[in-house]
Amino acid sequence: MKSFRKELWFETKTRREFVHITDQVQRAVHDSGVREGLCLVNAMHITASVFINDNERGLHGDYEHWLEKLAPHAPTEQYRHNDSGEDNADAHMKRQIMGREVVVAITEGELDLGPWESIFYGEFDGRRRKRALIKIIGE
Repeated sequence: MKSFRKELWFETKTRREFVHITDQVQRAVHDSGVREGLCLVNAMHITASVFINDNERGLHGDYEHWLEKLAPHAPTEQYRHNDSGEDNADAHMKRQIMGREVVVAITEGELDLGPWESIFYGEFDGRRRKRALIKIIGE
C-alpha cells in the first residue's frame, strides 16, 4: 500500500472565505500514484473547515448568511471563549457546523466525486497563514 502526504497553505484576505481546492487535491492524487484508494482532506486549524458541495456563488452566499445567523460574529462579548482576549468564538462554531474533513474515494487515479461535487476549504477566522492536510492511501 502507498501513502502520500501534502499540505495546502492558505492566507485569505478576508475573515471568512471559501476556497475551491478540488484541482489541487486531484493533482495530489496524480502525484501520489495511487489508482485505487482513499483521499482524506482536513483543515489543520480549529477555525477552518473542509467540505464538499456545489461550486456555485449563490450557495456560498447562502452559507455565509446561514452561518452568520447560527453563530454571529458580533457582539463578540456574547461568547465566553472571547473572555480570554480572542474574538473568534463564532469561527470555532462555524467550523463545527461545516465539519473538519472529507474523505473521497479514488477510482482509476481520479477523485470519485458525484455530479456537481467540489471540495472547499472554508476559512472562518482568516487573514493569517493556515493549512489543510491531504493524506492519500491505496494502491
